[in-house]
Formats: sequence, C-alpha cells, structure tokens
Amino acid sequence: MLRISNATIFTPERRVEHGAVLVDGMWIAAVGPSDEVPIPDGTQIIDASGLLLTPGFIELQLNGAFGYDFSADPASIWPAAAKIPCYGVTAFLPTIVTSPLEIVAAAQGVVLGPAVAPGGGATPLGLHLEGPFLNPEKKGAHNPAYLRKPDLAAIRDWSPERGVRLVTLAPELPGALDLVAALTERGVVVGAGHSAASYVQAMSGIEAGIRYGTHLLNAMAPLHQREPGLAGALLTDPRTVAGMIGDGIHTHPVMIKLAWQALGNRRLNLVSDAISALGMPPGHHSLGDDRIVVDDACARLPDGTMAGSIVALDTVLRNLVAFTGCSLEEGLPTITTTPAAVLGMGAERGSIAPRHVADLVLLTPELHVHTTVVAGRIAYQLDEI
Repeated sequence: MLRISNATIFTPERRVEHGAVLVDGMWIAAVGPSDEVPIPDGTQIIDASGLLLTPGFIELQLNGAFGYDFSADPASIWPAAAKIPCYGVTAFLPTIVTSPLEIVAAAQGVVLGPAVAPGGGATPLGLHLEGPFLNPEKKGAHNPAYLRKPDLAAIRDWSPERGVRLVTLAPELPGALDLVAALTERGVVVGAGHSAASYVQAMSGIEAGIRYGTHLLNAMAPLHQREPGLAGALLTDPRTVAGMIGDGIHTHPVMIKLAWQALGNRRLNLVSDAISALGMPPGHHSLGDDRIVVDDACARLPDGTMAGSIVALDTVLRNLVAFTGCSLEEGLPTITTTPAAVLGMGAERGSIAPRHVADLVLLTPELHVHTTVVAGRIAYQLDEI
C-alpha cells in the first residue's frame, strides 16, 4: 500500500488542504484530510508537504516522444510509455497518423498487450487513428499518398475491443457519415478534423454521432461571419468536446482563451499533439515516413507546414493558466476528467476518488511535475521528497 500525506489535493471536483490519499494496489482506497485517512501497517508513505496532488494527466493525442514515432514503429509505444510519466502523463492514446492500414493493424496488436504498462509506465488506453479518411485540402502534415476515401471495409476491425478508441475523419467526404454511424455503434469515439466542412456538413456529422473535434481551429476552415464551418459547430454544439493544441504556437494564446471562455473545462480538452521530437534536441525527426525539421519552438515539414508539437501536457497546463488566468482547480479538468469522460472512462479515471485507478501527479507550486504514480506505482520522481 502507498499513502501520500500532507498534500493539497485537487480531486479536481474539490480541494482538500493537508490531505492524504491511500492507495491499495492499483486503486485509490481513501481520500480526505491527513488525520482521517488510515495508515495500515507496512504502508509506504510519501510526505508531500508543500506539493499539489492532482489526478494523472490523460493525453488523447500523442504521436511519439523521446525519439519514438508510433506511426513509423508501433512497437515503440511501450518504451515511450515508460518515459512520459515525467510529464505527468499517466494514460494516453497513442496516435497513428495517416498510414497504410498494415501500420494500423500492427498498432492494434501493440495496444492489445498488457492492461498495465510494463515497468509502471503510462497506460495506453487504445489508439487514436488520425486518418486516413481526411480531406486532402486540409491534410496538414499527413502524407497524401495514404489518404483514403471512406470505406466501411477498411474499418471492419476497428473497435475498442480491438484497440481503437478514437478516430478522426472529415465528415464532408462522401460516405463519411456511414463510417461515423458504424464506429459510434461499436463504441468508438469519432472526432472531426482535417476537414473543410461547412457548418451544415459539420452538423450532419454531429447528428450522425461525432462527439469530438480534433485540434480545434487547426486544419479546418477558419471561422467566418457568414460560414461558421466546423469550428463554429464545435464551439456551439453542447454534445461535443473540442480538443485543442495548447502549445501557444498552433493557435494564438488569445484563441485558446476564446475557446476556454466559450467551452469551459467540461468541453475543452487540451492536448499536446507532440511528436517524436518531444524530449529530444532540435534537429531532424520523423512523423510517420515524413522528415520533420525541429527548432527550439516547433516542428515543421521542409515546406514550412506545422507537424505536431514539441511540448508536453504539463507545459500545456501551465500555458492554460497563463493564457486564461484560470486557477489550477479550474483548468485541471481539461486534461483529466474531460478526456476521461470523452472515452467513457469517467467512473474509474480522471479524478481522485475511492475505487478510481491510482493515477496521481504531485506538482510543485509552479506546476512542474515532481512525482507521478501510475496504477499505484511510482513511475517518475524528480528527487527524494
């Protein structure tokens, strides 16, 4: 058993000063003021005085990290999972960008492995398949050679039971709504993105079952006073949650503040969209079979097209607080309870509560990661507390 004591706890539904969390195996057993949470014999104790305890961060769009590119080598999901808890990430959707279907099948085989990451790394919750059913006009950094027209036969093995949790597609493509209906019926979350959809086409997609927007404002038609487009639909339809890249480069900080004010913390999900260059020095990196040029700020194709980010989810959280002026308590749901709810996992992930998975992060007062616990095991620790 593990007990974290004397922390300021953000559940995030409530705040507990001088609180404690008792972990039994991979589950949270008790939460409350330190003097009310028991200390069973033999319990490992972490004194977290001066630190902030939050739920583990859930990342819905991660293409790679530490030199590992999931689309180029799906087997690299596991070694990357072992290292990303240093950013507070305890669970994530490895993202496969537009690729041959053989790569998708290989990635499905990888995430259908152990339920808990070997060695205590972050837990892959299934795949985010970003493509291949995207609009060529809004392909961004996706390889056009692998884009496909919507095809029911191509998705016959895509389901949560087969490792697929989230699929991003362009709803305006002919036949796309049939895919939306089929995937939704199986329990796959369908997101709209890399799309030139009009507002009417976007709303047709939402009516068919789309419940997520992939990187709001990026790779979609801009907001226009007479044509709100996909962005307008996502910002105003309460059935949807919008993902947004929080690096402050893909979208201006003011646009992140606008999305925050429009959506709130229950409909805004911040993501990193990080690529293999995360945690690596500037230079040449990869995204699928594309060559990416990375400097100190961002990642781009040789032609200048942005190609994912090089920031992690803890930086995204600090950015949200800085850009919007929100409190930690207000901002946390965007990377904890909200992504858990998107995936239908809110009953066991995203909060600090009894019978939830013991995914926990200790932050410094400056919101830097100090310690990360994944499924009850310490996966990362900055130094001895």
